[in-house]
Amino acid sequence: MTTNTHIGTRITTHINTKATLLTIVKYALLTALAIVMFGPVLTAILGSIRTTGEFLTTPFGLPKTGIHWENYTKILADTSFWIAFKNSLLLATGVPVLVVLLSSMLAFVLARVEFFGKGLVFNLLTLGLLFPITVAILPIFIQIRQLGLINNLWGVILPMVAFGLPGSTVILRGFFRSIPSELEDASYIDGCTTFGFFRYILLPISRPALAAVATLQVIAAWNEYFLPLLILLAEPASWPLPLGIMQFQGQFGSDWAGIMAYVTLLMIPAVIFYLFTERYIVTGLTGGELKG
Repeated sequence: MTTNTHIGTRITTHINTKATLLTIVKYALLTALAIVMFGPVLTAILGSIRTTGEFLTTPFGLPKTGIHWENYTKILADTSFWIAFKNSLLLATGVPVLVVLLSSMLAFVLARVEFFGKGLVFNLLTLGLLFPITVAILPIFIQIRQLGLINNLWGVILPMVAFGLPGSTVILRGFFRSIPSELEDASYIDGCTTFGFFRYILLPISRPALAAVATLQVIAAWNEYFLPLLILLAEPASWPLPLGIMQFQGQFGSDWAGIMAYVTLLMIPAVIFYLFTERYIVTGLTGGELKG
């Protein structure tokens, strides 16, 4: 009996030791990955509070002559920065609003309404996930030019909405389908119409998924560079912040500390927004409280 207990203790200790080692290795790998991913961000932050000479000499070093806040005040005093900030804000508002509105209605039809060819429609929609916007940039440019939206923010918003619909619809469709059909039947018994069920019951329940879709679209619109460059190239007054960096770099090509400050200012709103909405992404993509 004592021998069996001793063997059992050794096995338990071995298992616990192995689990501890695996945990240490896992956290070490995750820490190394985080350092690699955070490296560019840290470089921009450190470079933004130093002089250009210090940044070029030691890109990853700490300030040697104090913190140089003038890199930020110079940008914040520039009117063109606030114009670009306003344009980025318009993009980051218009794109998610339209994507959430359209994808929620489309996902509702594909998830809760039966009609001939529904599977084919959904399969065609999912094909949009296979093609990034850069692949179709030439036909997009031709269509935007025919619509007269070149050098107009709507010429950027509409293509981003179109390419944001497939992924958003797939996310919302999965969430809508997880809602019990008994809830829909009960609403109809109480006199609710199909649109009433969608508007007053389905959408409030699906707030985590809607927030996840909106968050992903806000971040994508805030960071978009290539499409605004193509559509808004001849209209600097409509440039968002990513293009504003290009303009700032052209004006102050040797002021790398100022450029790093501009990059940091671009990152701050997106990072803050993500920190406040990250839990909605996880909840929305996994089904949230409807699971289990």
